[in-house]
Amino acid sequence: MKRLLAAGSGDIWQLCHVYRGAERGRQHNPEFTMLEWYRLGFSLEELMDEVATLVHGLLGGEGATMPVEFITYVEALRRYADLDPFGDITALRDAARELGMAEQHAAGADRDELLDLIVGARVGPALGPNSLTFLHRYPASQAALARVDPADTRVALRFELYFRGIELANGYHELSDGAEQRQRFAEDLRQRALRGLPAAAVDPRLLAALDAGLPDCAGVALGFDRVLMLATGATNIDAVLAFPVERA
Repeated sequence: MKRLLAAGSGDIWQLCHVYRGAERGRQHNPEFTMLEWYRLGFSLEELMDEVATLVHGLLGGEGATMPVEFITYVEALRRYADLDPFGDITALRDAARELGMAEQHAAGADRDELLDLIVGARVGPALGPNSLTFLHRYPASQAALARVDPADTRVALRFELYFRGIELANGYHELSDGAEQRQRFAEDLRQRALRGLPAAAVDPRLLAALDAGLPDCAGVALGFDRVLMLATGATNIDAVLAFPVERA
């Protein structure tokens, strides 16, 4: 889709099946449906507003009038875990141990690994009990494909949407700098090597598209099955799938 944007497609969307292996649970099936779209000239705030409008419509009923909350990553960590994501890593390691991370693992874990556990186990489940909650301005080390915020280079222009403790969407003000994207890919490969993981293939066509010129845009991926699950009151994603993985 980014290659199409670089070729001049303009605003673009896609509803398709995607795959994420090695995960299976009440809220996730390895094959699921994703709605992804990109908006030229949108800021992160404009995209969050559009996502909220769409999800209100998809949820319907009481969900259509749910209030919308915006909370930064830093604010959420302080409110729900009493931690500063940029503070002393010792406090993060202590919190990870309390959540069940093994002592030896916690001692060697980096900041992002610790934060992933804390957000996944403590912060995320507390978000959006009675609102659509946008968790935004993630640490720059977790920027993925998002731009770093020029107003605060510690954070990235990235958000995730939560409702009733369930993550529904992940969005970015998209990085358009090919050189910076190469550096991020190289760092990802270095980290994988340190962890003994196989090297991931770098996409040369994506990098070529960024070099050619990706227009200023913001993009988001929305887990359609999870929204449908919440809209219908289902407690398990299997209820809204034709064929869960065990019957595929």
